[in-house]
Amino acid sequence: MTDSKYFTTTKKGEIFELKADLNSDKKEKKKEAVKKVIASMTVGKDVSALFPDVVNCMQTDNLELKKLVYLYLMNYAKNQPDMAIMAVNTFVKDCEDPNPLIRALAVRTMGCIRVDKITEYLCEPLRKCLKDEDPYVRKTAAVCVAKLHDINAQLVEDQGFLDTLKDLISDSNPMVVANAVAALSEIAESHPNSQLLDLNSQTINKLMTALNECTEWGQIFILDSLANYVPKDDREAQSICERVTPRLSHANSGVVLSAVKVLMKFVELLPKDAEYHTTLLKKLAPPLVTLLSAEPELQYVALRNINLIVQKRPEILKHEIKVFFVKYNDPIYVKLEKLDIMIRLASQANITQVLAELKEYATEVDVDFVRKAVRAIGRCAIKVEQSAERCVSTLLDLIQTKVNYVVQEAVVVIKDIFRKYPNKYESIIATLCENLDSLDEPEARAAMIWIVGEYAERIDNADELLESFLEGFHDESTQVQLQLLTAIVKLFLKKPTETQELVQQVLSLATQDSDNPDLRDRGYIYWRLLSTDPVAAKEVVLAEKPLISEETDLLEPTLLEELICHISSLASVYHKPPSAFVEGGRGIATRRLLPARSQSESIESPDLGSQTSHSLSQQTQVIPSQSDLLGDLLNLDLAPPVTVPPGPSSMQTGAYDLLGGGLDSLMGEEGEVLGGDIGGTSAMSGGLGGPAVMPSSLGPPASGGLGDLFELAGGIGMPTGTYVPPLSVWLPAVKAKGLDIQGTFARRQSQICLELMLSNKALQAMADFAIQFNKNSFGLVPASPLQVHAPLMPNQSIEFSVPLNTIGPVMKMDPLNNLQVAIKNNIDVFYFSCLVPINILFVEDGKMDRQVFLATWKDIPNENELQFQIKECSLNADAVSNRLQNNNIFTIAKRNVEGQDMLYQSLKLTNGIWVLAELRIQPGNSNYTLSLKCRAPEVSQFVHEAYDSILKS
Repeated sequence: MTDSKYFTTTKKGEIFELKADLNSDKKEKKKEAVKKVIASMTVGKDVSALFPDVVNCMQTDNLELKKLVYLYLMNYAKNQPDMAIMAVNTFVKDCEDPNPLIRALAVRTMGCIRVDKITEYLCEPLRKCLKDEDPYVRKTAAVCVAKLHDINAQLVEDQGFLDTLKDLISDSNPMVVANAVAALSEIAESHPNSQLLDLNSQTINKLMTALNECTEWGQIFILDSLANYVPKDDREAQSICERVTPRLSHANSGVVLSAVKVLMKFVELLPKDAEYHTTLLKKLAPPLVTLLSAEPELQYVALRNINLIVQKRPEILKHEIKVFFVKYNDPIYVKLEKLDIMIRLASQANITQVLAELKEYATEVDVDFVRKAVRAIGRCAIKVEQSAERCVSTLLDLIQTKVNYVVQEAVVVIKDIFRKYPNKYESIIATLCENLDSLDEPEARAAMIWIVGEYAERIDNADELLESFLEGFHDESTQVQLQLLTAIVKLFLKKPTETQELVQQVLSLATQDSDNPDLRDRGYIYWRLLSTDPVAAKEVVLAEKPLISEETDLLEPTLLEELICHISSLASVYHKPPSAFVEGGRGIATRRLLPARSQSESIESPDLGSQTSHSLSQQTQVIPSQSDLLGDLLNLDLAPPVTVPPGPSSMQTGAYDLLGGGLDSLMGEEGEVLGGDIGGTSAMSGGLGGPAVMPSSLGPPASGGLGDLFELAGGIGMPTGTYVPPLSVWLPAVKAKGLDIQGTFARRQSQICLELMLSNKALQAMADFAIQFNKNSFGLVPASPLQVHAPLMPNQSIEFSVPLNTIGPVMKMDPLNNLQVAIKNNIDVFYFSCLVPINILFVEDGKMDRQVFLATWKDIPNENELQFQIKECSLNADAVSNRLQNNNIFTIAKRNVEGQDMLYQSLKLTNGIWVLAELRIQPGNSNYTLSLKCRAPEVSQFVHEAYDSILKS
């Protein structure tokens, strides 16, 4: 009879009967009773009252009974910690049992009983089992160390179990090695700076030997640890690849994907022109194809990993596109993933096959799949130029089917094709307009409106078509409303006499009747443009658009590299880094990038490592975290408040608000403008025609006016090696009525300066110059007016410096370093944007104390760490340090790790944001690796650009 009988009883008073049977002298009766207890426990009954009686049954030679009792113990020990201590003596005794199965069973159960009270009693038995003569006991004990570490990490370290685990990597039995690696990896994930799994050439050799003989899960543990190793040269990388390659033919898909991960990382280290490099890439294709013959669930996991591999190295599977053709019985999730990979592999060589497949898919019954197939045809047209005409023809055929969702998707992709190939396929617009009434989805309606607005001059009844959309303006989605507004403005600029009433109607709807800020702001901008300078409006609205890129859905390169390092894990299925979906610090503390970051590299310098936690805990003034990073940059000003001299405004640039005018009456609030009213409403009402008068209360320029210019001309006050970007054209003469504006930024003696060169290429003299900045991310404003005292005559140029300070109004810009400037003269007001090099905002007191640096680095979340490459730089570490120090990037510590120079640096921005850096320099390698940590990670990209410019200047 089977054991199912134990699960069918529902007798009352059963606990009492079981208690009696558990204390019976008959072994069979006792065994039956324990089985009934386990059965009751399994179905959810509370049998914890029998704890002492079950524990008494541990004293037996019967292995089956002992297993059942241990199973009960694991389940109830946490609820009965005081009673669980009764079992300690039995564990100790069982760990010395002659039968290795009992010894292993005892040590396994010890690791699963998560009770603090008894862990210290289990240390001695565990130590013996780690050095047991039987490999089965040793491999079980290795895993037990990881479990014990999870309960009480300090105890494990004090007892020296971690050193014993490291010794087990050299064990003669491959399964012991695999379990030791697994345990050390598990512990290292929760303690990323512990350097537990310190791999070297000797250790790697032992792991490779064990790899061939251990079980499939043991192989996965070893391969995953190999993936974190950085070979010392390409010969070692090739040797490891050769020994890992046989794992590609393993029956377990987990082993195959782990092997692929190792090879994908190490192939980066091989010379691209080497024959082995090409051979290795060819060997990767067959195992990946084989994975697609598994069950649908495994196929999906394989396809998500293949999607990453194809983005990184499409050449691996470029000849295997047929295996990604969809089968009729594939689940929808597999179909959609195959379709995505098929498009990534599409090329001129296989486009005919791909298009034939896609056209077939577009007649399927599954709506989601058909939509994706139609979009895929459009992506093919954009990716493979030679196929564009055939793709457009296919899309027209699909439109003729009159199937609603097919037509709508076709309209959306045709808009993208028009963007990619302007003035080539516009003959099909008439066909699109015929299907206007059938469009009911926002994206399709917006796409059609864009087409009508963009090609209004080719469509006779464009105004009627757009007017038909305008009737239900407030019922449309925001996407359609914004597109309709822009399209009607385009139409007005192309046919002003016929559509004046239409444009007034849409501007009124957008600005006065709408409560959507995006729509209202765009409406005001268009209204101001059209009312002040229609020529400028035409240049802005009808400007030539950049061609769209081939692949718009590729992962960002740094993220892709990180995900390649997580192939065969959940991150590769989600296409998100572990930090995005794993709560807490486990497994996500170290960002992995290609090639893998060495485990032995730590941020701690030798003299910092000895600091006690007590000394660090006293650093309570470590940079505080921000609740809303860069949402409002005023919140980020951690520096002491700046004392602003009394005056009507911090933006001391003259009586006019240069960014005002034009729309004031439309907005209904006289004087409410972008930059704030500087000179008062009386000045505003005068327009921009009169001369700019400086208020007397503003006083002399902060930096000495023309005296500064003479100093600069002589090269005084400029620190040696300070990087100043070359002058660039910010506004050409053709766009500024003859005024050519060139400029750059510099930092001299703690003073930020705007260096300008104005050239008059008009036929009349220019005078009455004034300057004003819009709100910007760092509060930059001129500290004094423009020093242009004499008129600027035709064909004359003038160079001068404008001191800046950072006490102006703050508003987050996109990009962050964007600065909008208005320059006025007697002719007009001219607007332009420029990018501020962030290095001019690095302050002189940016050198952080070593202890504070270490504490801050640890305190900033790991997800805020970003890694960049600085390429083709030939300076040594000392030269790098000196050059950066001249630009207020200070080196805190320098170390040499495995032949690499590591510079740990800090800098501080004018608004108090600290940025911490780790710069890795490999002698003989012109590519440096820069890791940046900052509480405002949005800043990091611009700091990287500053590093790049300074080191290459």
